[in-house]
Amino acid sequence: MGNEEQARSLFGISLSDKPIWKQFLICSTGFFFGYLVNGVCEEYVYNRLQFSYGWYFTFVQGFVYLFLIYLQGFTPKQMVNPWKTYVKLSAVLMGSHGLTKGSLAFLNYPAQLMFKSTKVLPVMVMGAFIPGLRRKYPAHEYVSAILLVVGLILFTLADAKTSPNFSVIGVVMISGALVMDSFLGNLQEAIFTLNPETTQMEMLFCSTVVGLPFLIPPMLVTGELFKAWDSCSQHLYVYGVLVFEAMATFIGQISVLSLIAIFGAATTAMVTTARKAVTLLLSYLIFTKPLTEQHGTGLLLIAMGITLKLLPLQADSSKPVYKRVSSSATSDGSEVEDKASPV
Repeated sequence: MGNEEQARSLFGISLSDKPIWKQFLICSTGFFFGYLVNGVCEEYVYNRLQFSYGWYFTFVQGFVYLFLIYLQGFTPKQMVNPWKTYVKLSAVLMGSHGLTKGSLAFLNYPAQLMFKSTKVLPVMVMGAFIPGLRRKYPAHEYVSAILLVVGLILFTLADAKTSPNFSVIGVVMISGALVMDSFLGNLQEAIFTLNPETTQMEMLFCSTVVGLPFLIPPMLVTGELFKAWDSCSQHLYVYGVLVFEAMATFIGQISVLSLIAIFGAATTAMVTTARKAVTLLLSYLIFTKPLTEQHGTGLLLIAMGITLKLLPLQADSSKPVYKRVSSSATSDGSEVEDKASPV
């Protein structure tokens, strides 16, 4: 395995030869675009059409991903990691989805939202224990994450019609989902770090292929497969919305994987958390909802957290940024030394 950093690109845009802040901006823009479109489509399908078939829609989305990856020219022959790596990854991903969906039977939405908004903190903590990473974050990054989390919780609960409602089973389930989420991002970062030749397309292709069978049991147990098939067969245009959503989310997914590969799981978790705040703010601006003092306080804390996180990137943009690119085992089981390479 080579020790040189993989040359990264995003849909034909070279990232490796750009300053670190431009890499961050390009990847974040792709992510925000993909998931803002995703949010609009979900609002239409779930709320306007009352089609709440999450497992089935994810199943359909997976096949759209595979088709788009095929159009990008990726084939299994280009894989550089064993399939067993992605079996673990997909099991964690499906575990997170299942626990998150299941927790809503025991927690109301505001309570679940409070827990999910803290995702960046367990991701940072878990990074210290993942083999191949052993991340240690400076104090200002923890402060930045806490500001972002508290700000998002304040903003999203400012106009909640009901108070957070907790139950022991629900708290255990959503806590388990957070642990799974923290493993997921760090495992993806570890794969990119231990094998720099791993591409974003390989990561998404293998995760999708392995993950699709995991979706079948919950669809059969809940009866969602047959209900969703009947409902969507009567309203075929729903598939058009799903395909459009999957195409946008595909851009977002590849952008997220680029963020993980270049900046790590914790920074990516902060970006995905900030996206929730931007989505909520846009809904207030578009639908002219009144903003309260609590909204303003939440937005201020979010802005402070993001600014505190981005300042080091801007300060480092004038000099080479070095990132560990190898901490892998050789064929005889011994570890090779870490080396640094400019991003």
